[in-house]
Amino acid sequence: MDTTRIDEPELEVFDENWQRALVLMAHPDDPEYGTALAVSRWTRQGKEVAYVLATAGEAGIETMAPAQAGPLREIEQRRAITHVGVQELEFLGLPDGRLEYGIELRRAFAAAIRRHRPDVVITLNFERTFGGVYRNSADHQAVGRAVLDAVSDAANSWIFPELTDPPHTEVQMIAVFADGAPTHCVQIEQQDIDAAIAALSEHREYLAALSPDSIEDQARAQVEMVLGEHRPARVGFRVYR
Repeated sequence: MDTTRIDEPELEVFDENWQRALVLMAHPDDPEYGTALAVSRWTRQGKEVAYVLATAGEAGIETMAPAQAGPLREIEQRRAITHVGVQELEFLGLPDGRLEYGIELRRAFAAAIRRHRPDVVITLNFERTFGGVYRNSADHQAVGRAVLDAVSDAANSWIFPELTDPPHTEVQMIAVFADGAPTHCVQIEQQDIDAAIAALSEHREYLAALSPDSIEDQARAQVEMVLGEHRPARVGFRVYR
């Protein structure tokens, strides 16, 4: 996944006056392509960050059957979170590559938001492209759109009355990583960069299928691409209220 971004010279500082975040994305490895940089910083601050992934990424390795790839990728994701201080990881078991925006996805995410009760919800670019050039996956598009709606759904008693957890009305903002027009930035340190590279490197089978380059070189290149030339280092998000 290429997360090429457009540099924005003037970004607001990301508000960190909160305690609990929920990362809602489509696949194993999605959080590791940049969001993990900020997650490492936040968990070092004592914040709680949980990951909920819609699928096990079972269709993500062309040379490996889904029945084998799904469990393997779940294991790789569980290893990845240990590097960035995440302790809660949940897979929703939805079909990789076939996610559709709609009621079912909104319900699943609203339920997750009610279970985890975050102050901040984080998802991935849901536009058709990354940087206006690289095609974005249908899953990312469906997930991001559903996350935006699910935050409101989770706060409403009447949209999904079958959900058993009480409504959650305390989401302060939704932050979207790899959006082509970020509005806010999180300043990070070298230890966060090292942690993010280590986390992405845990997706060994997935990365090995993408390139003959070493796993660590691929991971480092991806993280450095996200950071660009900015010093002090920062990672950008588009924030919705």
